[in-house]
Amino acid sequence: MKPQYLKIAGQGLQSFSIRHDKLYNYRGNWHYHPELELHYVIKGEGMRFVGDRIDKFAAGDLVLLGENLPHCWQSTNIDNTVLVNDEFEVIVLQFLPNCMGAHILNLPESGSLTKLFECAKDGIMFHGATKQKVVCLMRELSTATNIDRLILFFKILRELSESDELEFLTKSQSGYQTRNECDMTRINQIYTYSMANYMQKITLSQMAALCNLTVTSFCRFFRTMYRKSYYDFLTEIRISKACLMIIESSQTIERICHLCGYHNISNFYRHFKNITAMTPYVYKRKYARRNIAA
Repeated sequence: MKPQYLKIAGQGLQSFSIRHDKLYNYRGNWHYHPELELHYVIKGEGMRFVGDRIDKFAAGDLVLLGENLPHCWQSTNIDNTVLVNDEFEVIVLQFLPNCMGAHILNLPESGSLTKLFECAKDGIMFHGATKQKVVCLMRELSTATNIDRLILFFKILRELSESDELEFLTKSQSGYQTRNECDMTRINQIYTYSMANYMQKITLSQMAALCNLTVTSFCRFFRTMYRKSYYDFLTEIRISKACLMIIESSQTIERICHLCGYHNISNFYRHFKNITAMTPYVYKRKYARRNIAA
């Protein structure tokens, strides 16, 4: 998947955009944009890619994405096969951080909004009463006009900024610190190559050459952008993929280990436990019980 810059249509005609889409067999592009995005899935299931995180999505998911955070939703199974005749229905709200004016985020009353926008750089999923209230407001906003649009928009931001019913989707803790077009181009190259080749051995020399940097410069660049090493990032991709395969496929743990780029089972177990705080077998039993209870 190659992340592409996406220009939001009609941004100059309105302060923010909201749309209600109905599609079949949806395979979205891996992309990013300067607008924050609030994404509610009404109907459909498949795979969600946000930053370095790969998850299954389902109807009812409410996710807030920060500016320039690469993402896509695809109506596909764990093995990338298309879900036949699967309907994908969403409401998507997109807005720039300064869409309410250049100075509004500097006001004393806007402290919670500034924090929300910063946290959204890691991607946030909302649950519980917050989700129920926001979804109702989004539905109303999708047909509202004039001043009612602004009122409903502010109500949505208030609910999100005051909520504690949330979880972060990525582990960067600092967002994706893209600072200019050159930085974003390099990040796109890194994402593209990593997502396509995570099951194989990837060296720092390969990544540095891809970005036209020395190994030392590449490592410094990546840590500046993500506050982590490239290998930490690659490990998170591999373990996220392994988690999905453990839940969704019938493959053995040993086979999943190799499919996710590990050729040493002990190394795989160590990384898996470091990230999930449990072994692959405990993880499998935990989610098997959850699926039975559901």
